[in-house]
Amino acid sequence: MSSDNFTVDKARTTLETVTELSANDLSEICDATEEAILAGGGFGWLAPPPRNILEDYWRGVLLIPERSLIVGKVDMVIAGSCQILRPPRNNEAQAFACQLTTFFLAPWARGHGLAKRLVDEATDTAKSQGFQVVNLDVRATQDRAIQSFEACGFQRVGTNPYYALVDGDYVPGYYYSKEIR
Repeated sequence: MSSDNFTVDKARTTLETVTELSANDLSEICDATEEAILAGGGFGWLAPPPRNILEDYWRGVLLIPERSLIVGKVDMVIAGSCQILRPPRNNEAQAFACQLTTFFLAPWARGHGLAKRLVDEATDTAKSQGFQVVNLDVRATQDRAIQSFEACGFQRVGTNPYYALVDGDYVPGYYYSKEIR
């Protein structure tokens, strides 16, 4: 869109459930992961691990049948992801619920609505797989992720005061749930 005084470029965002990662995809998702970790949103990592560890992690995700990997892209570059983790087959009592996990977005990709779209896509994926509830957990310090989850209708159902240990201090964690049936 143009005006006499300025030009506004709207980034193109896309979502995709992936079952394989090309060498370029692997590089992009590792780059985005490192950037998210450095910004404090590394789904458990406090500092970026060596690149080979990240690559092995993402390759391993694709080998686990209970995981669905959803990636978000900005202008065709992987900028973030999340996963749906299905319960083990022998867990009949909790077979109605899945876990939304490893949600992150690189800082450069913020402001395009991609975080909410990733969470909504994960919820839609869970529903299409027959789940009735999506659960998740998050460090209390991850304000942007918490805002995204709450904007998507997740309700906080609990707090763990000993959720994570960061620089020798305990950091609380929050548990969220959303009924999707």
